[in-house]
Amino acid sequence: MHEMDYHQSNSGCTLFFKHSRNRISILLVYVDDMILTRDDLTFLGMEIAYSRHDIFLSQLKYTLDLLKEIRTNDSKPATTPIDLDGKLGRYHKLIGKLIYLSHTRLNITYVIKLLSQFIHDPREVYTVVARRVLLYLKGTPDYDMLFQPHGHTNVKIFTNADYAGSIIDRQFTSGYYSFLGGNLITWHNKKQLVLSRSSVEFEL
Repeated sequence: MHEMDYHQSNSGCTLFFKHSRNRISILLVYVDDMILTRDDLTFLGMEIAYSRHDIFLSQLKYTLDLLKEIRTNDSKPATTPIDLDGKLGRYHKLIGKLIYLSHTRLNITYVIKLLSQFIHDPREVYTVVARRVLLYLKGTPDYDMLFQPHGHTNVKIFTNADYAGSIIDRQFTSGYYSFLGGNLITWHNKKQLVLSRSSVEFEL
């Protein structure tokens, strides 16, 4: 490793760094496997770009590859990821890919949550709702996440829940968003397994 100008990290004996021409290469070794990435390459399907002030996370290539695989060339893009008057459905492989894509596409998280509720009953391999998400992605493949400095590292967490919001079983959904330094870093929502008898009870 030293002959190739890689230097061992102080935080782990299997992590190595290499600096060359203002670029950083990172090599992680585990038994007989390794992961190699650079700051100008994709990592696990995500593109990372940054300047002195901003950091961008994008899955543009992953989105375009997904659209090519599903063959949406002859379809028009959609302006929203869900049609509330449409029909819900499921498709195991597609939903799994969309769940991964939602890591940087927060605007499709809600509809993917709805679709994933039916993944254990795949009577239809393709659905109107899932296809609309793809058409929405076709019209917005370059939507990214932006992290900016705001002069502080304060942590803020927002939580909320609806009351009997599920149209299927009337269960409620709770969720949270956490911010670090004014930037959204984690989010989660989940349909709860219990039924609430009042709007006060589900907030507790």
